[in-house]
Amino acid sequence: MSKEAIKDKAKDSAKETLGFQTEAKQLLQLMIHSLYSNKEIFLRELISNASDAIDKLRFESLDNEALLEGETDYRIRISVDKDANTLTISDNGIGMSKEDAIAHLGTIAKSGTAQFMQNLTGDQKKDSQLIGQFGVGFYSAFIVADRVEVFTRRAGSPVSEGVLWESRGEADFSIETVSQAEKGTSVVLHLKKDCADFADQWRVRSVVKKYSDHISVPVMMAKPTTEEDSNEDLEWEAVNSATALWTRSKTEVSDDDYKAFYKHVSHDFEDPLTWSHNKVEGKLEYTSLLYIPKQAPFDLWNREMARGLKLYVQRTFIMDEADQFLPMYLRFVKGIVDSNDLPLNVSREILQRDGAVENMKTALTKRVLDMLTKLSKKKDYADFWSTFGPVIKEGLGEDFSNKEKIAKLLRFSTTHTGESKQDQSLDDYVARMKEGQDKIFYIFAENHKTAAHSPHLEFFKKEGIEVLLLSDRIDDWAMMQLADYEGKKLQDVAKGDLTEASDDAKKAQESLNQESEGLVERMQSCLSDHVAEVRASVRLIESPTCLVVGDYDMGAQMRRIMEAAGQTVPATKPILEINPQHPLLQMLDAEADEDKFKDLAEVLFNQAQLAEGGQLDDPANYVRKLNALLLQLSS
Repeated sequence: MSKEAIKDKAKDSAKETLGFQTEAKQLLQLMIHSLYSNKEIFLRELISNASDAIDKLRFESLDNEALLEGETDYRIRISVDKDANTLTISDNGIGMSKEDAIAHLGTIAKSGTAQFMQNLTGDQKKDSQLIGQFGVGFYSAFIVADRVEVFTRRAGSPVSEGVLWESRGEADFSIETVSQAEKGTSVVLHLKKDCADFADQWRVRSVVKKYSDHISVPVMMAKPTTEEDSNEDLEWEAVNSATALWTRSKTEVSDDDYKAFYKHVSHDFEDPLTWSHNKVEGKLEYTSLLYIPKQAPFDLWNREMARGLKLYVQRTFIMDEADQFLPMYLRFVKGIVDSNDLPLNVSREILQRDGAVENMKTALTKRVLDMLTKLSKKKDYADFWSTFGPVIKEGLGEDFSNKEKIAKLLRFSTTHTGESKQDQSLDDYVARMKEGQDKIFYIFAENHKTAAHSPHLEFFKKEGIEVLLLSDRIDDWAMMQLADYEGKKLQDVAKGDLTEASDDAKKAQESLNQESEGLVERMQSCLSDHVAEVRASVRLIESPTCLVVGDYDMGAQMRRIMEAAGQTVPATKPILEINPQHPLLQMLDAEADEDKFKDLAEVLFNQAQLAEGGQLDDPANYVRKLNALLLQLSS
C-alpha cells in the first residue's frame, strides 16, 4: 500500500507534535552535520534494524503464531522513486505501536544521552564509533534525508492502529494514528538534493551488496525494467545472498564477509581485532562466531550493561543479549551462538539452570581465551590490552578454573623497561629472574610515576631485581587473587620484612638495628599516634623513610579505594621504616631539642605518606613545620 493510500485511510485522530529531548536535539544535529564521513552507512543501519525487527517477530511468534498474520515469508524490501526523490526500506517484522514509536524514535540514546554528549570529542572517527555503541543508527537517515517518515504497525494489533511518525531532524517530530494493512515498518527517506544518487536503483544495489550481503533475510529490490514493461507489476528479487553467515563453511566466507557481519551484530564502525568461527558436533551441537572488538563500549565499566551473544536455536532468533554463555570479565565479546540442543521455549531462568548452557559457557570461554592467547603473540595485542586489560584482570577472581590462562594474558610495566607501557608478561619476568630468586615482586601506586619513583624500589634496584609497576585501580585486588605464578609467590614490596631476602640482608639488618636503636626509640615515642612501629630498614638507599604494612594487612591503595567506595575498613597503623645513614636522619639523631626533634620526625613521616601517593590529615600543619625547618636550615 502506498503512503498516499495509507494517509487517505487515516483515522480521525489528532496529529501530535512532540519535541526531542534538548540533549537529543544537539546530538541529532551533530550526527547529521559532523560525524559520518561515509554517507552509505545509513543504509546498512536501516537494513540491520529491519533484520532485527524480523528476528524479534520470529521469536515472539513461537508462542503466538497469530502474530504472523498468515505471512510466513520474511523479507526486507527497498524501493526507489527517482521522480519523488525518495528511498523506502520496508520489513514485515514485529513493527511498533504508537508508544513504541515515541519511546524508540523520539528518544535518542535514551540509556545515556547526557553521558554520550560528554564523550563526544569532535574527532570524527572516534565519535562515529561512539554513535555505533549507543545504538542510534536509525538517525543516520538524516544524513541523506531532509525528511523521514516511518509507517508502522505492531504485529497482532488492529489495522486501524497503524502509526505515522515524521520528522525533519530538527527540534520536533509528529506522530499520528493511521490505518495500515500490513504489519511491520516502512521508512521513507525524502532525500536531500545532493543525495539524489540514493534514488538510483543500481547505486542502492551496490551499497546493499557491499554492507548487507550477509543478512539472513532476503533484501528485495524490484527487477530492472524497460519502458516497454514499465506498466506491468513489479517483480522482486533478492540482491543479497540471504544465507546466515555462521551456517556457511569457513572456506566460503571471506575476511570482508566476517568484518561486515561483525558490524551488523555489534553496530560498531571499526573492524574487529580478531574472530573465531567454530562448529561443535557430538554430544552437544552448536555453532559459534565470536569477535574481539577494537574499541570498548562506553559502558564497559557498568557491570549492569547490556551484554552477551545473539542466541539462535536451529537458526531461529531467541535472544539478543544472552549473557549466560560468557563470564562477566568477557562482556566485551560480540557474536552469535546457534545451538540445536536448547529448547525453543528457552527463557533466562531456564538457561541459567540448564546443564547444556553451562557446558557451552565453559567451551566458549575457553575459545575466547584461546583467541586472546593467539592474539597475544601479535602486534595488535598491545592495543587490545590498553583497552580491555583491566577487565581481563577481573577474571582472576571470577574464573578460578582458567586462572592460569588469564595470568598468561596479563601485561605489566616493569623496572626492566622503566616505561609506562604495559607490555611485559609474567613469563618475560620469570625468564629474567636472578638465580635463587623465588618471588615475583610488585609495587602498587595511584599512578605509574608514583610507582616508578617509590622509595621501596631502592633496595631492588641495588640488587638488580625486577619489580612489576602496577597502577590500575584493580591491580591490588588482582594480585591478591593471583597469589602465585609458576610456583613463585607474588610479593608486594611495600609489605613485610626484606630480611628474608638473603643472609646478607639479615646481617645488614642486625647491624642497622644496633646502630640506630636510640634513634628508633625516640621516633617511636614521637610518632606512636601515627605508626605501629618505627624500624631501621635495609630497603632504603637514597630516601630517608618509607611506609610499609604487614604481610596480611590491607595495602594503602586498596584501603583508599574501599574507603572511596564507602566501605568500612579496619583501623590499622603502618610501619615507618627509616634509613639511619641518610643525612636527614643523622641530623635528627643529633637534635637535642625534643620539640624540634618531634617536628622533624613528623615531617619525615608526612613525606613518606606523600611518596606513596597518600593524603595528609593536616597539610597546613605539614607546610608550617616544613617552612620553619627550611628557615632554620638557611640561617
